[in-house]
Amino acid sequence: MACVALTLLVAPVASARGGWPDTPLARTQALAELQTLNAELLSHPSATLTLERWCSAHHLAAPAKIVAHRVQGGDKPLPPDGRTLLGIGAGESVRYRRVQLACGDTVLSDADNWYVPSRLTAAMNRQLDTTDVPFGKVVQPLHFRRQTLSAELLWSPLPQGWDSGAALPPASGQPLAIPSHVLQHRALLYTQNNQPFSLVVESYTASVLVRP
Repeated sequence: MACVALTLLVAPVASARGGWPDTPLARTQALAELQTLNAELLSHPSATLTLERWCSAHHLAAPAKIVAHRVQGGDKPLPPDGRTLLGIGAGESVRYRRVQLACGDTVLSDADNWYVPSRLTAAMNRQLDTTDVPFGKVVQPLHFRRQTLSAELLWSPLPQGWDSGAALPPASGQPLAIPSHVLQHRALLYTQNNQPFSLVVESYTASVLVRP
């Protein structure tokens, strides 16, 4: 299994999100939330079901159900290493599906998914083509496993070196400024026969940190 590298990237601030005051305590709590979600995602095969549990635990909607809103058009090409990762030749068909995973009215993730239709059932392909059902729920009968290729923290509420004694930013009296996306995972999904069938890139929004 590939080694998972948790990388901290410095991302520009897109906007100020309400609900999180800009205080040392809130910054520490926000980082703990991000690390908890990251650990949950890394320890379960289905990001959809993990987000559903997250939605329920944080009371983001009632009922706590994840719905996939398909984003039509603007297909993205398979990443350069995609065919190698999926173990397919140049002539093998690959489909692309982009969805926003939402709990109620709250979008928690933007997901890009490249999958090999020949490795799914006809019923699964039909459902993926004609419905908004999340990919993880459609392919659940495959009893798939997930191999995380990378996990990147796109934003940290605490400065570099905070864990080595660096001073935390003082309270500003303003809402904590959080970028639009805070965490990104790249992963492969495998069938029970250890055959890769899907490459996913999941970008988790600042709304995973929404405080009800």
